[in-house]
Order: sequence, then structure tokens, then C-alpha cells
Amino acid sequence: MGEKTMSLRSDKNRVRLLITCPEKPGIISAVSHFLLEHKANIVHFDQHTTDPRDGMFFMRIEFELEDFETSYQKIEDNLVNLSEKHSLEYRLSNSKQRKRMAIFVSKTNHCLTELIWRWKSKEIDVDIAMVISNHPDLRKEVEAYGIPYYHIPLTHETKEEAERKTLELLDGKVDFIVLARYMQILSPEFISKYREQIINIHHSFLPAFVGANPYVRAFNRGVKLIGATAHYVTNDLDEGPIIEQDVQRVNHRYSAEDLKIAGRHIEKMVLAQAVSWHIEDKVLVYGNKTIVF
Repeated sequence: MGEKTMSLRSDKNRVRLLITCPEKPGIISAVSHFLLEHKANIVHFDQHTTDPRDGMFFMRIEFELEDFETSYQKIEDNLVNLSEKHSLEYRLSNSKQRKRMAIFVSKTNHCLTELIWRWKSKEIDVDIAMVISNHPDLRKEVEAYGIPYYHIPLTHETKEEAERKTLELLDGKVDFIVLARYMQILSPEFISKYREQIINIHHSFLPAFVGANPYVRAFNRGVKLIGATAHYVTNDLDEGPIIEQDVQRVNHRYSAEDLKIAGRHIEKMVLAQAVSWHIEDKVLVYGNKTIVF
């Protein structure tokens, strides 16, 4: 299987280090030597530069530690000095720290069901802390899996209070949020608390057909390709850094309903892949783009 396909995670002593810094000679050598000093066994190594001379450098290293508890703590402590010396921004995580995910959903369940199924079958190594919805419709489906379900009604008049209640539920319990066809716009204040930690699925191949009823408009336009886009949420609606996209070829025989059915399949697959990469720390955000290793 390719590097970016989903995989079951069973390596208990795996550590992931992501680095962003200005491009300059010696970065790879310095980081490799640092890991060697801490007796780390490198398993995967990926890198990318925007320009070999004056660009930004990105690196993802996955490694194993034998004496995990002691070595991991030393790496955490000593990375501070390494980052100061080489102007590194870094993120360190390990397989013992399962990420906690909250799913927001409205009435449509195909993306929600796909995520729950992959969680249940251990295809994504994550804890689903809760599902939050502005409708009660999917409560039975979610609670059947033992996942807490919170119905928080939301109108224009109650939006501020609803977000306050939502943030109280999330506080200290989740690491990131997935909008699995959640048909509400989050406020800038809400987004700022989970910067680059909110993943949305958009039911079109951005930037085409932004907004409501994309499949009807796609049908009326006679499109030959439909698609879906998973991206991080920013204050600019549907314009955040793109994590994953996919398309499917269609033709004049597809009705608007046929397009919707095909679109749902693409949506759930694209979202699940984006969530998987986020969980596995394979995504680095730079400006309004992503580097996906």
C-alpha cells in the first residue's frame, strides 16, 4: 500500500516529529544527529522545500524508541534548544497519545456513519469524544455505538448562546473537530479556539458551486466532473487550506439525484482520508496551503 493510504496503527513506541523552518543547509543533518543521540530508530522520513535557496523547509519524521518513557521526555526537553538554534517550529506526538475527536453533524449521516465505521473497525486510531448536532435526528444511531450525543438547537437569535454551550462541552475533552456535513457557519471566535483543528467537507470540487444546492446547480450546468473537498476551517467560508480532494466523471445520463448519490460517496471518502492524515500528523499548514506527507 502507498504511503498515504490508511493503515492500522499498532506500533506502541512510535513517535512523530513535524518541523517547519526557513530553508538552510544542515537542517536534515542536525535533526538526524539529534535523533541519533537520543537512540531513535527512524522509520519514515519525508521532506519538502518551497525553494532550495530562500524557501521554507518542511519535514516529517516517524521513529521508534526502545526506552520510551525516558527517551521521549529527553527529546521533549531537548527539542527546545534545537528549535532555538535552528529557528524551528515543531510538533511532537506519539502513538500512546490518542487524539480525541468531536463530530458536528446536522441531519445528513453519510459522512458521520463512515467515520464511526472506520473508528469501530480501528481503521482510524482516534477516540470519538462526542457528536454534537443542531438536530436530534441522529441520536439513536450515534448512541447505539456508546458515543455521547448532544443536541444543541441553533437559530440566528441563539447562535451565541449555542456556541457557548458547545465550547463548554468541548473544553478539555477534544483535540480537533470534524464538520461531517454540519450546516452551520462557525463564528470567528469559535474558530480561533481550534485553529487548524477543524476539518470541513465541502460538497463540491472547490471553488466550483460554493453554497447551497450544488448538485442541482451542477446538473443545470451540465457538468462532466463532480467532486468534494476537505479543508481546514478559517474565517473565509470554504476557503481554508485544502487537505484532500477527489472527483468522479459523470455524463448527461445522470439526474440531479444521481449526482447527489455519487457526490455523497466522494464526500465521505475524502473526509475520512483527510481525518486519517490529520490523526497521523501527516499535514502541515503553510499560509493557505497544506503539505501532506
